[in-house]
Amino acid sequence: MHDAEASLLQDGFLLLGFALVFVLLFRRLGLGATLGFLVAGILVGPQVLDMVGDAESKLGIAELGITLLLFVVGLELNPSRLWRMKRDILGLGLLQVTLCGLAIAGVILAVGFSWEAAVALGLPLALSSTAQVLPLLRSSGRMRTPFGERAFAILLFQDLSIIPLITIIAAMSRNPADMGGPPGWLLTVYSFAAVAGLITAGRFLIRPMFRLIGNMGEREMFVFAALFTVIASAALMEALGLSTALGAFVAGVMLADSPYRHELEADVEPFRSILLGLFFLTVGMMLNLHAIAERPAFVIAMALALIAVKALVIFAIGLAFRMSWRAALALGVLLSQGGEFGFVLFAQAQKAYLIAPDAASLFGAIVTLSMATTPFLMAATKRFREAPVERDEEREGPAADGANAIVVGYGRFGQTVAQMLMASNIPVTLIDTDIEMIDIAGGFGAKVYFGDGTRLDLLRQAGADEAELILFCLDGDQLSAEMVEAVHKAFPRAAIYIRGFDRRSAVRLGNTPAAAVVREVLESAMKMSRLALEGLDVSPEDIDRAEDMYRARDKERLAKQIETGDLRAARDRIITRPEGRDP
Repeated sequence: MHDAEASLLQDGFLLLGFALVFVLLFRRLGLGATLGFLVAGILVGPQVLDMVGDAESKLGIAELGITLLLFVVGLELNPSRLWRMKRDILGLGLLQVTLCGLAIAGVILAVGFSWEAAVALGLPLALSSTAQVLPLLRSSGRMRTPFGERAFAILLFQDLSIIPLITIIAAMSRNPADMGGPPGWLLTVYSFAAVAGLITAGRFLIRPMFRLIGNMGEREMFVFAALFTVIASAALMEALGLSTALGAFVAGVMLADSPYRHELEADVEPFRSILLGLFFLTVGMMLNLHAIAERPAFVIAMALALIAVKALVIFAIGLAFRMSWRAALALGVLLSQGGEFGFVLFAQAQKAYLIAPDAASLFGAIVTLSMATTPFLMAATKRFREAPVERDEEREGPAADGANAIVVGYGRFGQTVAQMLMASNIPVTLIDTDIEMIDIAGGFGAKVYFGDGTRLDLLRQAGADEAELILFCLDGDQLSAEMVEAVHKAFPRAAIYIRGFDRRSAVRLGNTPAAAVVREVLESAMKMSRLALEGLDVSPEDIDRAEDMYRARDKERLAKQIETGDLRAARDRIITRPEGRDP
């Protein structure tokens, strides 16, 4: 027992250590984390350094990362978002996956594979690397352009297509264990019954459970409940002989339009990232390097064919959708690589006896090589793609689910701020921790998400990377200067506005990168003063003079207090008697 524990700790130390080094290195080189995990797995595995073994048992645990990934994909399927992008998702996305998949399957069939293997390999190769493409779009500032929105729509459809592709591979299975299971029509009935059961459970059990936990304010229980929901949904599907990924996906979809979506994403994300990284580590450990070394020309040629076929097909689809030829070609190059989901589907195809382990290793290497070429292809074509700027590259409203503004705190102060922004046609994401307030807002048609908006991970899930404004409208004195600095560093393009509890808040936060700190009672006190003076028949000119005098002196005093950090500074700026009168 002790030896087993020691072995587990040693394996964990080596896997995490190698992953840390190579992911950091590959991120630094602009090649993406997925390639770093794969290379780390290859090196630490039995075929190179042989420091960690038994990849198959680790793969069983790592596949939980795929389950969590599908749950997150389901959470992304906000109905309003899908409706807004329906043309690009169902048009561009469907055509891209179908035509690229069939074209690549044709190439694979032509080099001597069976039609079943060609389909099982070709369709996964139609999928691109979301992990590589989205950072490239963000870094180039094109995420919120029509070009970026089309690329995102294709990636979103690719994510959605995972479930149908897993189903297709399962239907083609040659595995005796699969063939000895229930007939296809019964599996279809099971699928519909399980999906209906999960949706019913989501409405009458899962959502009330999250509401109860939200009222309790127990974040640890929220994490526990999120993992329970995912694993329970996957376990139900597995018990019925169906895909565990389908269960996790449906669980995500049934919570996609709930107020808890961003909190769930933020809570599940660390587990998803760690387990998905472990999945790619084990894939690297299981790659058959001898099979790859025996056919290097095949790997290189197929990687080049994959890039060329996908780029040309997507270029043609882009032209058919009336994109300019420059934008269409840029889209083709951007999405020309294979993706991380290819490894998932190759593993499924291998389990179904549609492809041999050597074929899975060869095509895993092909995907890896194609992913490695993407940054270089993008750099090589950058000048060509950016000149001249095309009309369809002009910036528009926010793509995906990112908002132009995030309002944290939807109480009496935040409601006014949010409604003013929305009255100016500015998209707003609302975040609050008060379940009762969230329910009341929902009754009036407002969508408020549950969560702690001072958490960087939750702000990121809510779209802060793309937001232009982050407005903290929280009750009390909850924000520290360090927190504001961290938000600014994490989301430098967003202007930060803060509701200050009192003058002390304004002094404490005055030297932070916040665009403004607004004292919550200042303007209402000024308004009351004006009304009182009007009631005494003071002339409008004298009222304006008094207000201007007060604001000027208050501004000077506050600047001095912020500079010195002393609330007693500039006391001579306080008006303590009528102007021109002796004490």
